[in-house]
Amino acid sequence: MKSKKPLTIALAGNPNTGKSTIFNALAGQSQKVGNWPGKTVEKRWGKLKISKKNAHVTDLPGAYSLCAYSPEEEITRDFIVEKKPDVIINIVDASNLERNLYFTVQLIELGANVVVALNMADIAQSGGHKIDVKGLSRLLGVPVVPTVARKGEGIGKLVKEALKAAKSKKKSKLKVNYGKELEPKIAELEEHIKRHAKNLAKKYGARWIAIRLIEKDREMIREIKKADTDIYDKKLESFIRNAGEIYGDNTEIEISDRRYGLINGIVKNVVQRTSADRLSASDKIDSIATNRWLGIPIFLLLMYIAYQFVFVAGEPFADAIGYLLGAFADFANAFLVSVNSPDWLSSLVVLGIIEGIGNVIVFLPNIAFLFLAIAVLEDSGYMARAAFVMDRPMRMVGLHGKSFISMVVAFGCNVPAIMSTRTLENWKDRMVTIIVNSMIPCSARMVVFVFLAGAFFAPEAAGQVVWSLVVLALVLAMASAWLLGRFVLRGKQAPFVMELPPYQIPTLKGIVLHTWARTKDFVHKAGTFIFLVAILIWFLASNPAGVEYGSAESYIGMLGRSVSPLFAPLGFDWIASIALVFGLLAKEVVISAFAVLYGVSDEGALQQALAISWSPLQAYVFMVFTLLYIPCFATIAVIKSETGSWKWTLFALAYTFALAWVVSLLVLHIGLMLGFG
Repeated sequence: MKSKKPLTIALAGNPNTGKSTIFNALAGQSQKVGNWPGKTVEKRWGKLKISKKNAHVTDLPGAYSLCAYSPEEEITRDFIVEKKPDVIINIVDASNLERNLYFTVQLIELGANVVVALNMADIAQSGGHKIDVKGLSRLLGVPVVPTVARKGEGIGKLVKEALKAAKSKKKSKLKVNYGKELEPKIAELEEHIKRHAKNLAKKYGARWIAIRLIEKDREMIREIKKADTDIYDKKLESFIRNAGEIYGDNTEIEISDRRYGLINGIVKNVVQRTSADRLSASDKIDSIATNRWLGIPIFLLLMYIAYQFVFVAGEPFADAIGYLLGAFADFANAFLVSVNSPDWLSSLVVLGIIEGIGNVIVFLPNIAFLFLAIAVLEDSGYMARAAFVMDRPMRMVGLHGKSFISMVVAFGCNVPAIMSTRTLENWKDRMVTIIVNSMIPCSARMVVFVFLAGAFFAPEAAGQVVWSLVVLALVLAMASAWLLGRFVLRGKQAPFVMELPPYQIPTLKGIVLHTWARTKDFVHKAGTFIFLVAILIWFLASNPAGVEYGSAESYIGMLGRSVSPLFAPLGFDWIASIALVFGLLAKEVVISAFAVLYGVSDEGALQQALAISWSPLQAYVFMVFTLLYIPCFATIAVIKSETGSWKWTLFALAYTFALAWVVSLLVLHIGLMLGFG
């Protein structure tokens, strides 16, 4: 017998309400990550693990409204309307009910089956807010469950109520009254839609469509024209125009005011403020963390601590993995010799595959600890403060405050960081942010930095070296933003408005899940793309037949010698030059290229080989160049996708390469003048 169709549970709510924490609690290790069809916005889904019930959980993008002002809000609205989930768990910040309930009211107006998770109940209570949960449930007409997601409190009851609501499918009777002038017009329009657009009325609800049309929602007008061409006639236009004339240009504001009026009435009835003037713990911390003079030094200090942690904590694990990989390479070589395998096969397995991939995997602990540090800063609520703190200096150089959020994402990977610039409404802000984003050191570049810093500097100094690269990247990103905004991409800046979530202690489960998801992507990349590139490098280093492996006479040597004049002023030989060329495919490949071309069997031997050939200054110059030129082929592709222009894509490629070349040359000569040669 076929199993019953699983229930669909959707998680929806404003950003920074603990939605991800609740999703982690519900889906656990079963969760999967991808992109929404046709959109470069992250999609997360998984099986409900906290109950035996067959149910799927989908984490919808954070949204403040169902009016679809951003790709995230559009996805959330479309999923609710098209997929019609059995129940929506609406996560609400208990300490900020007035703002959060606006989205709740819209969900109810749309006719969704809603259960409210009153999250961060402990923060609301400590802030002096005493909430009548039963009263709130009665007024909204939907179940309300207090939760403290980071502690796991209330999750079990929340699931029980959600499953119960999914079974009963009881809808709330809450209705916003839009006033005696507007309500008759809504009723007229509603009746017209019911008669002439039955399919749309069934899909959205006739009242919802009527309100959206009065608000002159372009997406809804487009939907009506597309689905029911006969309905969009002069009569419908007359209905919309007459309704809009009641309040003129302020119709949309009036509709919002009516919703907020209902919400304010609900809040006054259910919230008792026992100590409204008391500063919360978040306010006290913010008085220091977001201080005008202390904010930036605190941010830089936290980044310094994070990178020191990455090296100090990761070194023993990296050494252990390096030892195991070396032993495995020796075993594989001995086994292949014992079975009389051809020399080319031994070379491919040991030099091409084990060394090519192994010299990337060996830094997995450092990358995992980097993701761990970022997860702690994100889950604690500090990263939002970092964007707020950096807004002032960024605005001085022409960058939008939101740009820093995408720059933070870039520390993990530049590709989703560039995609995240969609939240910037202004075209000029988007273009500048996309170009400077590619200079932020991603985890792939971090592999190169960890490797070279470990080869040329003591562990306690290596973290400082990498931290200096991060500071250099931020300084050059801001300088580039100023230059681009002043001479290339001119235009007005949009204002910066951002919500600061309350601070909270990150949960072990949340940190582990975030770290694991990102680390798993890194391993997957090493096991697929880098594997193929390592084989390509091995093939070019082994041919034509009869040449010494990885010599200047091999195909890769010929390619290296052809591009080396471009890099010679920077002090790079043909091996370093070809490593940078292959770095365009993926930055991790830089280490694989060194391993193959130097023909060494483990990370330690490769570091020793480089230490003999280079000085610490040359290594630092190489890191600076790697830091600044375009991260990888995937980044080039996503710049083309996001800008829709080969002109701006090639400009970003040329600009970052020229900047990398000039700054590397300056660093080299300044270092020589200071006697570091």
